[in-house]
Amino acid sequence: MNTDGYKQALLDRRDELTGRLERISDDLTGLRSAQTEEQALESENDEVLESLGAAGETELRAIAAALARIKAGTYGRCVSCDEDIAPERLETLPATPFCQDCAPG
Repeated sequence: MNTDGYKQALLDRRDELTGRLERISDDLTGLRSAQTEEQALESENDEVLESLGAAGETELRAIAAALARIKAGTYGRCVSCDEDIAPERLETLPATPFCQDCAPG
């Protein structure tokens, strides 16, 4: 299997997520308002940003694992049943470690 295209897609997504997480971190550590009403809104915004940050970190871990599978020569094989993962699935979810049958939920 030629993994060059998948590897580039994973690297591009990793770079995009890294930039997004840096902006989220900057927003979370930025100056806060002294007004109570604005503080409440900022607190709600912080919760959303923290949730987005956690999702981004999870995706970064999945990307790192996929890149490790590429390096190991096992990319494109399901980690559960060892069957090939359909190319259409990898196009949609390049970091997935599972075939359609073994995918959770």
